[in-house]
Amino acid sequence: MLNIGEKIVIVADAFEQNLPIGDYGYLIAYDRNPDNGFDYIIRMPKVNRNFFVPSGDVELEERLMEQEAERTTQEALIDYALATYNEKLFHHVMNGDLESVEESEMISTEALTQAEFIKQVNLRAWI
Repeated sequence: MLNIGEKIVIVADAFEQNLPIGDYGYLIAYDRNPDNGFDYIIRMPKVNRNFFVPSGDVELEERLMEQEAERTTQEALIDYALATYNEKLFHHVMNGDLESVEESEMISTEALTQAEFIKQVNLRAWI
């Protein structure tokens, strides 16, 4: 449950209320009426309105920033693994293997040719 006054971002519009998806707002109250599907009342300063929204339509701005940082980090690791022909790191990032990849493993000692590495990636890729 979100706290009153927190900065939120609208991520969906389940009840098709023409909510400004992607814009921020502030949680101003809880809707405690059990007879409707709304959980929160939010204030959108950009459109100068209050909206009743279900909990699935809003997300904390902090949580969205964390998810974006994780996604960007994962993309950077994939790019690094492809650029350095590091197959172990590539599989670790793509498959989410539980075994840890140490810094010493990140620098590949045996060099694969670019054609061999791409061939191995294409053999295992889901296209």
